[in-house]
Parts: sequence; structure tokens; C-alpha cells
Amino acid sequence: MVNKSGTQSLTDQLAQRFAQRIRDRLLGPGARLPSVRQCAQQQGLSPSTVVGAYDQLLAQGLVEARNKRGFFVRELRTTALSPSAAIRADALRPEWAPLSAAALIRGMFQHSNGKAHPSMGVLPPDWLQTTFLSAAVRRHSSAAALNSFSLQYGEPQGDTSLRQALAQQMETLAIGVAPSQIITTLGATHALDIVSRTLLRAGDYVMVEEPGWAVEFARLEALGMRILPVPRRADGPDLDVMARYCQAHSPKLFVSVSVLHNPTGFCLSPSAAHQTLQLAQQHDFHIVEDDTYCHLAAPHATRLCALDNLKRTIYVSGFAKILAPNWRVGFLAAPPELVERLLDTKLLSTLTTPALLERAMASCIDQGQLRRHAERVRSRLGVARSRSVAQARAHGIRFASEPAGLFGWVDTGVDTDALAHRMLDEGYLLAPGALFHAVRAPSQLMRINFAITQEPTFWQVLCKVRDTM
Repeated sequence: MVNKSGTQSLTDQLAQRFAQRIRDRLLGPGARLPSVRQCAQQQGLSPSTVVGAYDQLLAQGLVEARNKRGFFVRELRTTALSPSAAIRADALRPEWAPLSAAALIRGMFQHSNGKAHPSMGVLPPDWLQTTFLSAAVRRHSSAAALNSFSLQYGEPQGDTSLRQALAQQMETLAIGVAPSQIITTLGATHALDIVSRTLLRAGDYVMVEEPGWAVEFARLEALGMRILPVPRRADGPDLDVMARYCQAHSPKLFVSVSVLHNPTGFCLSPSAAHQTLQLAQQHDFHIVEDDTYCHLAAPHATRLCALDNLKRTIYVSGFAKILAPNWRVGFLAAPPELVERLLDTKLLSTLTTPALLERAMASCIDQGQLRRHAERVRSRLGVARSRSVAQARAHGIRFASEPAGLFGWVDTGVDTDALAHRMLDEGYLLAPGALFHAVRAPSQLMRINFAITQEPTFWQVLCKVRDTM
């Protein structure tokens, strides 16, 4: 809500709030602003104050007024619509604009109101604070050390010491891999992008889990891929749906989060893993196993790559969820026959990756500091999850899947796209359920971060806003 005791006028505050949401794409082109009366009621302001704010947005060129239809975020079109077509298009637009994956990411980077967003994809910064990270960087930042590798391009596949450490770490997951099969990347998302650009061409069919992460859907669509959503169940993907896709479309790839699936927290069962690998063998497609949450899960959890021993599978992971989100250190491990092709794609996109951070990360792994840190985080997360679940249930919120890992998949009972826009007024950025579907549709579900939703305040505000919808 606007600050009625502040020195800035209410009109200016409201105009700036809408302007910032438009610039952050939380209100997308073509979105209809609330009516003057509706906005005045929601914000507890007079209609004249809202009119003044909307006039400022008009003057800034951020919105346009359409006769008898309201105020709309300006949309630049290369081809003008006829008046009748424009009216039909306006009639189909809701009072809110669905949040895009890019808008959610932009919002997650902003903490101007001092509140941690319940939709955050990483742990709170204070959970990740360590002394060993900075010590590892200092150890590899002497003049002699820097001169040995910083004045030239690094190793194409990534720093040898890190690849050796990663190979040993993967052995604890029962995945046998040689350092020569590992390529370091700028985070796990970069690894996924390398795989897609290497194995796929525009127009190829790709199977993805649904619900799943919107960034992956958007990334594949931007590359021109045809997405085939596979319902994700508690024990794994819907194998019947996968089989039908294989018969009808001959997909080239399946992207899966086997362990602590985002957003449901589901983990793959051995039976489902075995049948998924049989389908891949029978229909000749590769599987990308995104194990981004591996440090938050038990090592013995079922992984496709462990059963397949990197024949049709490609393993992807990183350290953003457990250690250093901004270091952007990730990696992939692939069948030997794919390594050179994947490496060529990496070199064309980034040349090499930062050896200083990779060597520091290798030290943290070799000395057991990462393992001990992960154990502490898992213990702390277990406590936070119990508190968050208790708060949610005390406020009448139901979980759509058994709580596990970092994220909760909750049922609010209302359209969470609309709820997300209302919660922005309270300073909270939500991750509505529609974001997690390849084809967006209204959803009552949303994803929460257990580490950030332990206190009752968020749930009290959520229920207050929900009950007014």
C-alpha cells in the first residue's frame, strides 16, 4: 500500500509503483490497469488520486487510455490492428497480466522493500554465508597464481582440478564418470542450453515435465523447439503419455528433474527410472537429468544417470542452490561420444569459464567444506520446512504434494495469477502455478520457498488478500 504519512504525494507514489511494475514487466504490454474505482478501493485512496497517477503514466508514455475501455500498458506493434480487432483483443484481456518467467526473475533480484520474496529460487543469503569460500578465493588469488592462469584462456573443458573433484563427488551418487566426460559451464542453465543447442534443431520435439520450471519452457521455445509436456507424478513422469509422444512425434530429448523436482518436491522411483530408460533406448532419445538440487537431497536418491551410467543420459548440476549463486559455476557430464560436440558448443558461446572460481570451488569440494556446509543447510532447511508447513496449514492452505526439499507446491483456492498481482501491493512477489505449465492456464497452485515462509506474517497477509478476491 502507499505510505500516507510519507513526504511524497500519494499520486506520485501510486504512479511510481505502476511505472516500476511496467518497467520490470510485471505488468506486460497490453495489460489493463485496474479501473479507477477498483484501484481506489484496493489502495484506500480517492478516485481523484488514482486519476492523477494514471495521468502521470499517460504523460510518461507508459500507458494509453482507450475510450470506454480503460487504461492499458502501451504495446508497440509493427502492424496496426483495425478498430474492431482492437476492441475484440481488449475484451479478451484480464484485469491483470500473467507474470512471465523473465518478470519473476527480474523481481527476485529486487529487494527494495526489505522483504524476502516467498517465490525465491535460492536460499536466503545469510544461510549461504561462509568463511571458507573467501579463503579459497584468496588462496588462488596470489600474484603468482593469477599469472599462471589468468593471463591466458583457460582449459576448454574447464579447470582440471574442478573436473577431477566433480568426478569424485559424483561417485558418492553412484554415477561413474571420468574427468574427461565433464565440461564446466556458467551455471546449470548454461549447461542445459549447451545440450539443447548441440542435440536439437529448430522444430524438434522435446519432452518436458509438467509442472516444470518456466525458464526451461521459455528457453526451449526461444530456440524453436516443440514442447511436449509430460505430467509429473509422485514416482516420476507419466510413462503412458511419454510412450504416446514417442509413437506420434519421435522426440529427440527428455528434460527431467529426478530428485526434489521443482516445484513439487517429488523424487523418482527406481521402477519409473528403469521404465523411462527403456523408453529412451527403444525410441532413441537422450535424457537430460537436471540435478540442481542434489546438495539438498540424500545421496542415495534414485538418479537416471546412476542406472544408465551415462549412456543415453546427460547429467547437469551446479552450486547456485547451496553455495554461491553469483559465481555461476555449473557443469555437465556426458557420454564420451558427445563430449567433443558439446565442447564445441561451449566454445562458440563462452570460449572458456573462469578458472579462478573453478579452482576455488575445487578446493571447497576436496577439503570437505562443501559437504559439511550442505549437511548444515539440509538440517536447517528441515526445521524451516516444518515451520512453514505448520504455518500454511494453520491458515487453511493445502499442499498439493508432500512437502520436501526447498519448495512447497500449495493450493490457495483462488487464481494465483490474480493473487500474485494483488500481493505485489503488499510487497510480496509470488510464483503462480500457471508459470510452471508449458501452456499457461489459470491455476490455484503456487510455489513457495520453505526457507522464506516460516513466519506467520506472510501467511496472514496472503489469506487476508485471498479472502477479498
